[in-house]
Amino acid sequence: MKRGHILGLGIIAVAIVIIITSIGDASTYESFSTAKTMALNGKTEAIHVVGQLKKGQNGEVEGIEVGEDKTSFTFLMVDNDGTEQQVYYNEPVPADFKRSEQVVVIGTYKTKEMFVAEKILMKCPSKYQETDVKPSAS
Repeated sequence: MKRGHILGLGIIAVAIVIIITSIGDASTYESFSTAKTMALNGKTEAIHVVGQLKKGQNGEVEGIEVGEDKTSFTFLMVDNDGTEQQVYYNEPVPADFKRSEQVVVIGTYKTKEMFVAEKILMKCPSKYQETDVKPSAS
């Protein structure tokens, strides 16, 4: 075999190994109850939980408490199963956090009552959403 062929096969083998390991690391979205069970069973890796911020009857976001130094905060989140959970995040409140339609927290339970997020991903309302256009009276 030529040297170029061996090098090409080596590159392909490395690419296959990278793809297989990245598929193994791909996570799915869990509920808070599943995440709590996983944490109690000793899983220490970060878990992805998807949901929305808790809103009151008037549609306003409830339950956000900013720390005294404004470098951390807690908030109430409701997952897709309807479970409400307090989440702690050791960073300042992200811009447009209250406007987000959907929130993904990546973290784990440090205690039975507190989910600690390492990262927060937000889906904010799109400025490209369709709106009703009213014809002008000419």
